[in-house]
Amino acid sequence: MTALDYAWEMIRFDSVSARSNVAVTDYVEDVLRRLNLEVERLEYDDEHGVRKANVVGKLGTGVGGLAYFGHTDVVPADDWCFTEHGPFDPTVRDGRLYGRGSTDMKGSVACMLAAVEQLRRCTLNRPVYVTCTADEEIGMGGAEYVATHSELYREMVTGDARAIIGEPTSLRVVHGHKGGCAYRITSRGRAAHSSTGKGTNANWRMIPFLQAMAVLNDELEHDPQWRHEEFNPPTMTMNLGINDHTHAINITPPHSVCTVYFRPMPGMDISPLTERIESLAHDLGLECESRLRSEPLYADPRSEFVQECLELTGTAASHTVPYGTDGARFGSLRNRLVIGPGDIAQAHTHDEWIELAQLDAGTDLYMRMIERWCM
Repeated sequence: MTALDYAWEMIRFDSVSARSNVAVTDYVEDVLRRLNLEVERLEYDDEHGVRKANVVGKLGTGVGGLAYFGHTDVVPADDWCFTEHGPFDPTVRDGRLYGRGSTDMKGSVACMLAAVEQLRRCTLNRPVYVTCTADEEIGMGGAEYVATHSELYREMVTGDARAIIGEPTSLRVVHGHKGGCAYRITSRGRAAHSSTGKGTNANWRMIPFLQAMAVLNDELEHDPQWRHEEFNPPTMTMNLGINDHTHAINITPPHSVCTVYFRPMPGMDISPLTERIESLAHDLGLECESRLRSEPLYADPRSEFVQECLELTGTAASHTVPYGTDGARFGSLRNRLVIGPGDIAQAHTHDEWIELAQLDAGTDLYMRMIERWCM
């Protein structure tokens, strides 16, 4: 089967992160077993009690080799723009494969499966690992579970495997990406008809916190210690969300929720920021819940691994990107880079697609990586 064949089959599974990805993982596991890989399956229930599944496959002997990482969950497709086919009805038109997950990142997983199929009968004196995780889009829970529980992952680490995170980079070499830090702040009040004056408006207590976040955001945008000039943009791009969940203007809001999210960059100690946010919330009598903490990824662009990948991709220089990947959870792997087919600009869009040429090129690149590091 080709990468197009595999991507076509995987896109047909509705694996939006809020739902289970067990069905698409069953499919990937069946493919790995058909290709004679040793398979390790790791399941867990997420915080909402939804069953999630990861799968890790290994082909070949020895130590080291190549470790590929992808995810099988996708973002929602409620705004899908086509009426003639849905987001989970793969469609080829004008040299593109349309469908949710075509770029992010079932197309990439498909390229690796196709590459392994092409080479599965060759003698591999070092292993190739294929890992597919759940929940990358909503906190990287699957990757964290693999890093904590997988025997094959520990084998990758002890063998010093070269790791490729297959997120879309248009097959360019990415040596660094930002991390993530998110909080959910909640103010509690008491609901009442606003005309009675008997309610407690949760928003009033939240306002000083919002004002302090505005000051903090200004610091993060302009203080040199919170900038990293290798990235574009070079700041942590703090994002703020607010919602009091009231359904009418005459109801005193019983609770108010603020979300705070910023993206730390390599070499930054963000503990002064987290302590500041947590202390402020405590002093104002607000609930403070840490929702995400993921590390940046960074490799020396002059390293041997980066230079090897530049040679394999035929590109002159590696790059950084402002988004994050599952690679944040695999920090015990010494060599990690992000390289995958498809353009990140097409990820999460209402008409998500990947060029068929990228599927072909991605398969070819992953085959050459296996040949170089495993054969």
